Amino acid sequence: MRAAITLAALLAGTALPALAQSTVDTRPPNGVGQQPQSTDQTRAPLPATPVTADLAVVAEGLPRLWSMEFLPDGAMLVTAKEGRMFVVRADGSAAPDLSRVPPVDARGQGGLLDVALAPDFASTQEIYFSFSEPRDGGNGTSVARARLAIDAEGAGSLEDVSVIFRQTPTYDGDKHYGSRLVFGAQGELYVTVGERSDAAVRVQAQDIGSGLGKVFRIDRNGAALPDNPLVATQGALPEIWSLGHRNMQSATLDDKGRLWTVEHGPRGGDELNRPEPGKNYGWPEVTYGVSYGGQPIGDGITASESTTQPIYYWDPVIAPSGMAFYDGDLFPTLDGAFLVGGLVAQSIVVLHMQDDRVAAEERISIGARVRDVKVAPDGAIFAVTEGGGGSQILRLTPAS
Repeated sequence: MRAAITLAALLAGTALPALAQSTVDTRPPNGVGQQPQSTDQTRAPLPATPVTADLAVVAEGLPRLWSMEFLPDGAMLVTAKEGRMFVVRADGSAAPDLSRVPPVDARGQGGLLDVALAPDFASTQEIYFSFSEPRDGGNGTSVARARLAIDAEGAGSLEDVSVIFRQTPTYDGDKHYGSRLVFGAQGELYVTVGERSDAAVRVQAQDIGSGLGKVFRIDRNGAALPDNPLVATQGALPEIWSLGHRNMQSATLDDKGRLWTVEHGPRGGDELNRPEPGKNYGWPEVTYGVSYGGQPIGDGITASESTTQPIYYWDPVIAPSGMAFYDGDLFPTLDGAFLVGGLVAQSIVVLHMQDDRVAAEERISIGARVRDVKVAPDGAIFAVTEGGGGSQILRLTPAS
């Protein structure tokens, strides 16, 4: 029986093996009596050869991070929930905070959220980031663009900061902001957002005139793309790509340039989706799982003709945050797999895909809440963890 990898051991700088753990969840689902629409829609088996990896601490003693992105020189640009952005150098040391980060509402689940480099970052130094923006009457998820001006030591500022997109309506709450930023193959920007959680507003995930519970597809100035599915629909927000989502904190492209997302469900019902233009993914009218109090959500239905089924779901949940597509060389058995950060699962959840379905699932146990996952240029896997009020950055390589 393997020893648990404890956060204390990681903090001590000890490199310990991380082994895949069983993912055939034997716990009863929260959605009693709910049945998947296909046998491969949940509780996939382990792969024939589970991955093993060594963990090493790259950086520690950091504030509570939300996201990271690799810079061309191997350093990491990170966001901290409290409203700080800074560079973590390749040696793991943190540079001073970048100045001119706009104010954020960091209550609850809010704060400075995702960050992404522009496709032409090498020539423009442009970055895009999302945050819970304080507004009159509340807050909302917003996306800003800035030019990264840093010196050789990683210190500097954000220049020419401008908010290019605001989720509407504004709401006075502190939950379900989303949000992930993913640049598509043609330079389009996908923005995932939440439906703000509360029963009074979450129904707007079904409203094409509302920006709650949606995937947006915009250009780099924040405008809707002319081929978006609802641009000609009266009363619809033209930036909408798909609707009926709960709280998407995981998103990435696959090797075909297609967007995939994983969203938080209630008690049960975390979902893997490949959002397609104009499709409705059900929330809160159609969902797996139950409310936090154990009652059915809405009419308690898990399928309808007007909504699209998740490709895969979890009940009990993994609490997803962060996502990457693996196309590196270090882990051959992970080629073409999705890596999903698990907050409750305290693991990197690995989805092995075949014909756009989940053929197998395994979990690389981290021993801490995983907030973000990235694949380094050399094929190593990086995980951003949170716990005890702070964060670490871990590097995973094949077990020696």
